Amino acid sequence: MGEWPGPRSKELQKERDRYLSRGMGSTMPVFAASGSGAMLTDVDGYTYIDFATGISVMNVGHSHPRVVEAIREQAERLVHSGGPVMLPEGYVRLARRLCEITPGTFPKKALLVNSGAEAVENAIKIVRQATGRPAIISFHNSFHGRTLMAMTLTGKVAPYRQNFGPYAPEVYQVPYPYEYRRPAGMSAESLGGSCVEAVRQLFKTTVPADRVAGILVEPVQGEGGFVVPPPDFLPGLRAVCSEHEIPLIIDEVQTGFGRTGTMFAIEQLGIEPDLIVLAKSLGGGLPLAAVVGRSELMDATNPGGLGGTFGGNPVACAAALAVIDVLIEEKLPQQGKRLGDRALTRMRGWQERHPQVGDVRGMGAMVAMELVSDRATREPAGTLTNDVLRYCHQHGLVLLKAGLYDNVIRLLFPLVISEQELDRGLDILEAALVSVNA
Repeated sequence: MGEWPGPRSKELQKERDRYLSRGMGSTMPVFAASGSGAMLTDVDGYTYIDFATGISVMNVGHSHPRVVEAIREQAERLVHSGGPVMLPEGYVRLARRLCEITPGTFPKKALLVNSGAEAVENAIKIVRQATGRPAIISFHNSFHGRTLMAMTLTGKVAPYRQNFGPYAPEVYQVPYPYEYRRPAGMSAESLGGSCVEAVRQLFKTTVPADRVAGILVEPVQGEGGFVVPPPDFLPGLRAVCSEHEIPLIIDEVQTGFGRTGTMFAIEQLGIEPDLIVLAKSLGGGLPLAAVVGRSELMDATNPGGLGGTFGGNPVACAAALAVIDVLIEEKLPQQGKRLGDRALTRMRGWQERHPQVGDVRGMGAMVAMELVSDRATREPAGTLTNDVLRYCHQHGLVLLKAGLYDNVIRLLFPLVISEQELDRGLDILEAALVSVNA
């Protein structure tokens, strides 16, 4: 790369500073112009290997020919009719497809909306209406969106909550099993059960079970730093929900559509959610999200209580149907698992050589490393994480951080990435570690 950011990006940055809200932050100081497969190109012609995929939105890669063609064909026929007015055919086709591919052997129905946060908000409306109860339980270090209810459910203060309160009432939070940062003296084997027990304790100390409308949980925490729970945690949570007739809502916004090695992460955990929340890679880059779940829950709301002007837009639905076909026919979840294992193996080698790499973890193609300033105390790294990101960005790798302490480097490469592209990206990331430690 030459001068970075390039001249056109610098010009756009001045316009951005003048016309965009400061609250709309971006990780990189350059501006996207085009993308293909696992590659992005900025407005100055610089190319980047994409290890972010628009925050796990482009699992099938940028400009996948089948998705682009589906969008083009649909746009030529019908761009919008408005679901509340005249439901487009694609809405029904996609709803059926989602009911077919999501976990659960029971009859299911679906609702289509625009974003993950909107899907979360509607899932809460659905379980409250169905149960007649007000309370919702979520987890520390979680992320569920930036709208009022979704923000309230999110278990991290900065940057999501800021001074946006008062927050939605009747939301209660308990610890999520974070093995690398488990309480002192607690064994890894007891961590999952301890967090399930925290839910039971909540019923005794704060809100009775018969007032809880639903429990909302990520099968792997995304913005929380790719925290993979112990294998007994979600089955234990499922048992609590079944015992007290509380709907279990699984948030697969970031983990869904092949990211973790199966179409949905919950498939690997041997349980069935009552509702599942989907978004990001569902639309292949277009705004689309869904709530899918038990028919009796989904039907509890009277007509008009759910929906919206743009939910289930026919162009987005056409893209989603193509995305699902590509994922299944090209076996991309399996490919993601293989590539994720390749990345994990290499990153664990870095863990042995670089003391700042405190932990390496992941599931499928959702992998991360947590950086620390002291491996013994596990003190989160300060500026080191930002230094790694800056090096990678300047050397042609799109990369994001995450985590409660913003010290987790997360990898979200497209599932269509080649081994050569993956290795080149990992080369840049390794060089960044060497550079900041020099």
